[in-house]
Amino acid sequence: MRKRGVLVISHGSREQAWVDLVDHAINQLPLRGNFPVAASFLEIVEGRLIQDGLDLLESQGVTDILVIPLFVSSGSTHVNEIAYALGVIDAPSFESDLAPFRVHARIHYGSSIEHGSYVAEMIWDKAKAVSQNPGQEALVLIGHGSSHEGFRQRWEQGLARLAKQVREISGLAATDVALLRPDSVRTKVEYWQKERGMQVIAAPLFLSEGYFIREVIPKRLEGLSYLYSGKALLPHPLLTVWLDEQIQDWLKVE
Repeated sequence: MRKRGVLVISHGSREQAWVDLVDHAINQLPLRGNFPVAASFLEIVEGRLIQDGLDLLESQGVTDILVIPLFVSSGSTHVNEIAYALGVIDAPSFESDLAPFRVHARIHYGSSIEHGSYVAEMIWDKAKAVSQNPGQEALVLIGHGSSHEGFRQRWEQGLARLAKQVREISGLAATDVALLRPDSVRTKVEYWQKERGMQVIAAPLFLSEGYFIREVIPKRLEGLSYLYSGKALLPHPLLTVWLDEQIQDWLKVE
């Protein structure tokens, strides 16, 4: 007899507040009581790593696991290497040291955040707190990015699609994208300021607040005048809605 379960995987952090935000979003799932749901982390959070999550679900008799990679972009190398380690793909698309996991259940691999509904709304909800006159502002959506060929393009494509959606719902004069890797953040902000004469909103696209939002982005933009909320996607109730939507879609197919 088949039994379903869900494993939500995110990166992990040494900051307990980071982990708590992820847990809170998952704990709000309305389906949590109907079948097992576990939250695991790629690294750092001891006792709650991916193998721990797999073992926990299988110990409850789960035979089919929907794995949701709670990463911003399909351009993240982590999304690719986790798929390999779970046996979803035959080999990673880059040199990874992540070893295959011990898993007996059938794995169904979900989508990263960029492909979900409501993401543009979450981005604008965070950015509009600092917006002063949307019709005269340009929002630059900033993501981590990747130095690996192929992965960088997926980052750019996903962010460009989200930026377009943000412009459509916000009334902003323009939207653009920039990556920390390879670095285009300062160049993009300067372009909209100096070449186009617009006020710029620098909007970080990260799951939870941490080092990149608090330190890296401000340092790269040091000396420039810009609007900055300094807010990540979490906390936001729509992230739970997105998780639930992916689960519901899986249940319909299966």
